[in-house]
Amino acid sequence: MRCPFCYNTTLVLRPQKMPTVSFEEIEDYLKRNRSWIDGVVITGGEPTIHQDLPNLCEKLKKLGFKVKVDTNGTHPSMIRELIHKRLVDYVAMDLKAPLNQEKYSKVCGTNTKNLLEKIEETIDILLGGDVEYEFRTTVVPTLHEKKDVEEICYRIGGCRKYVIQNFKSGVETISPKFKNLKPSSERKMKTFLKTAKKFIPNTILRG
Repeated sequence: MRCPFCYNTTLVLRPQKMPTVSFEEIEDYLKRNRSWIDGVVITGGEPTIHQDLPNLCEKLKKLGFKVKVDTNGTHPSMIRELIHKRLVDYVAMDLKAPLNQEKYSKVCGTNTKNLLEKIEETIDILLGGDVEYEFRTTVVPTLHEKKDVEEICYRIGGCRKYVIQNFKSGVETISPKFKNLKPSSERKMKTFLKTAKKFIPNTILRG
């Protein structure tokens, strides 16, 4: 995905410029700080594109840490495997927009024609499973309106937790026009929250 408001620009567009950190370094850090770290978040980019993700999760679990995975939901088979093998304790899934191709493609900055079915499958895996999870949406001015939140909530109605996040500005974004875009006002965010709570009582604002 190439969400135009994404601030992980180097990771998405120039991953070869990112430093490589060995697992031994990670393991050493976790062991040295065990007294105040109880869990590890595997995020991205999209971690589920890596076939060795289960191996990484298994190593972290063997060290005694809980594991959380952030995902955009495009690789349901990987999420299903992690849950089945009990290699993940928490899944946070980003729902970028209402699940129609035109809107999702606009928000993601890429053609999602072949992705929506997979995203739908991941939603159902989480809704029907026993792993702890949350769905979350970053609302961006010019891209999201109240009706978008309503449509998302209708699809995931009955879910355990929904998080609405405000867009962050002032940092480099994949599309330069979003760098200095003003985030939604506190009033607008509360409107989104009120709208979502009609469908999902356990909705919170973050950021």
